[in-house]
Parts: sequence; structure tokens; C-alpha cells
Amino acid sequence: MKKIVSSLITLGFAAILLLAPQNVQAEADSTQAEKVETVDQAEEAPVNATSVDDIENEAPTFTESLKKLFLDGGIEFMVIVLLCLIIGVSIAIERIIYLSLATVNTRKLLADLDDALQNGGVESAKEVCRETRGPVGSIFYEGLERADEGPEAVEKAIIAGGSVQMGLMEKGVSWISLFIALAPMLGFLGTVLGMIESFNAIEEAGGIKPTVVAGGIKTALITTVAGLVVAIILQIFYNVIVAKIDNLVNSMEDASNAFVKVVNARLSK
Repeated sequence: MKKIVSSLITLGFAAILLLAPQNVQAEADSTQAEKVETVDQAEEAPVNATSVDDIENEAPTFTESLKKLFLDGGIEFMVIVLLCLIIGVSIAIERIIYLSLATVNTRKLLADLDDALQNGGVESAKEVCRETRGPVGSIFYEGLERADEGPEAVEKAIIAGGSVQMGLMEKGVSWISLFIALAPMLGFLGTVLGMIESFNAIEEAGGIKPTVVAGGIKTALITTVAGLVVAIILQIFYNVIVAKIDNLVNSMEDASNAFVKVVNARLSK
């Protein structure tokens, strides 16, 4: 699981490098040179109407639009918001995979344990638990370890084992909650700073002009949208994980009650 998380985070950093400007000054100089060359060519040659229409109708790709929004929102905050998304999604995917693999057919497992206890005793039942993945098999194994101490010891072992498995299932979920709260806060912080930039521009210009305040307001809105989008995505993952944990816990509780009855019935004979 750690390898999966590391791979996802590495891919996320690669995405940041692709979105981040490699050399802003070089791009600006290149753009300026292209503009000058275009003006010179326009002065020397007649305007081709068809070519102009093609250029105007050519829409930027999704990647180009996303990169432009990323840069317009401000590298300082957009990188942090993107990191919240990358790390949060990485943890969420790892948890979903873990919980999906932890789900087992409890009815079949109980039937196998009943047969093992009847034919091979406690040691045979332990072997069945060891071969079963997930928290249910681990809990049953803890109960079988105390089987010779009586029904009460088995129940206490199952309760203690259940608490440990709950902690393992919820591992990393608190980080997702943190990123859900942190991403919008970073977006709102970028909004405030963008508005401050706009008011500073108004103060320097000595008046209110759309072109003066447009840059700061645009930055403010982009950071807000980015933070909210990240929070929405992570909230969906969080609810999926919580639903999986709740279903697994209910399954564990039902299976544990049935397991206690099976063990008591077989050991009392």
C-alpha cells in the first residue's frame, strides 16, 4: 500500500512540474518577439481573411486552459492546493483498496471455521483464520487464542481485536479531513490577498478602472474555485471511505456474534 501511495504522490509532483512555468521570463520574451514578428509581417503582406478566421476559431486545449488558470491563480497558493488534492486522493485510493481487500464472505468463513473446529479443533480453525485476509480473520484468530480460557475470555479478545482493527481501517482518514478543511481556507486566503492587491492597484492608480482591478479579482476568484473543487473531490472520497468502514464494522459485529456462538457450541461438546 505504501508503494501505491508513493507512486500516486510522485505522479502528482510530475503534474505540478508540468503545470508550473519553466521559465516565465523566457516565455515572455518569446511572446514579445512573436508579436513583433507578426506586426512586421502584417505590415509587409496583405491580410489573409481565411487565416485570421482560423486563428480566431482555434480554441486552446484543456491542458493549456488548465495551465493558464493555474498560473493566473498564483503559484504560491495553487501549488499548495494541488498538493492537498494529490496527497488526499493518494490516501483515499489507498484506503479504498485496503478496505475493498478487507471485505470477505463472513458466512463462508464461519462455515469453514465450524468445519475446522469439528474436524481439526482449535489449531485447524486458527489456520483458516491465518489464511483469511482482512480484519475479520484477525479478530477471529484473537478469539481462538483465548478459547481455552472460556467464553468470556473469547468475547474480550474479540472486542480488543476489534478496537485494533478499527484503528487500522481509519488510518489516514484524519488527513483527508484535514485537507478537506485546509483547501478552501487556502483558497479564501488567496481571495483576500487578491483583493488586497486590487486595492493597492487602485491606490497607486488614483482611481477605479476595470483594467487596474481585474488582475487581483481574477486571482482571488481562481484560488477560491480551486480550493472548493479540491474540497468537493476529497469530500466524495471521504464519504465513500466512511461508508465502506461502516459496512465493514457492521459485518464484523454480526460475524463476531455468530463466531462466539459457534466457538461456544463446539468447545462445550
